[in-house]
Amino acid sequence: MNIAVVLRQVPDLIETLEIADDGTRLDYGAARFIVNEWDNHALEQALLLKESEGSSVTVVALDFGEVDNTLYEASAKGADTIVKIPWDSEEPPALRQAAALYAEVLRGIGAELILVGCQSHDELEGPLAPQLAFTLNLPYVGVVRGVQPGDQPGSIRVFKEFPGAVVARMSVRLPALIGVLAAEKAPRYVPVSRIRAAMKSTPIRESQVDVPQAAAPVNVLRLYVPEAPERAEMLDGSAEEVAERICQILAEKGLLR
Repeated sequence: MNIAVVLRQVPDLIETLEIADDGTRLDYGAARFIVNEWDNHALEQALLLKESEGSSVTVVALDFGEVDNTLYEASAKGADTIVKIPWDSEEPPALRQAAALYAEVLRGIGAELILVGCQSHDELEGPLAPQLAFTLNLPYVGVVRGVQPGDQPGSIRVFKEFPGAVVARMSVRLPALIGVLAAEKAPRYVPVSRIRAAMKSTPIRESQVDVPQAAAPVNVLRLYVPEAPERAEMLDGSAEEVAERICQILAEKGLLR
């Protein structure tokens, strides 16, 4: 099976995000980037399929953020082919632009199965995975917690999660695009030594594509830094004193009479 995985760079939320001078966008030049968590699970799921039935895994990524480190790590984990799409802007593309860019490259790869993280924390216009499936005219199943070889040739089994911890087992005919919530196992760790070795031996293939013009459907007027809320009141004293103070607070809020 020929599997393709989309890996995206997203701002690291552990770091403080800064707003650009115009006040309408993030200052991506000041951000630190990491691989999107759900895309990382998509890669792990692809590698598990490779190990179970000898699939080939191609990773596709936009040249944005600190993507080279992510690509070399993917190679060290076991990805067979690395493809990078040039991108000159300091800001990520709009949703439809991104879908068009990835779709053009993925069509040339001819993957039977495409795995994409079902979401990312910087998606303002909606998730990429279903939009990419629409652009490629492929069947889509999202919020998937595992992918296995199917009972019939040219099919896979997917485990889709619904609210209430309900999981449905589905049979999907290939080709298809799957939005991965979690792999069957946690993403694997690779030591730094293997990543450094991959840096010396892994060829990264650049795939030049035309950048489509697409107006963003969401017009951001202003971004604001969240205001720090009031701090919690710490209650000291004996159990009886603390209980009495809790009752006073609830009464002050109109929640206890």
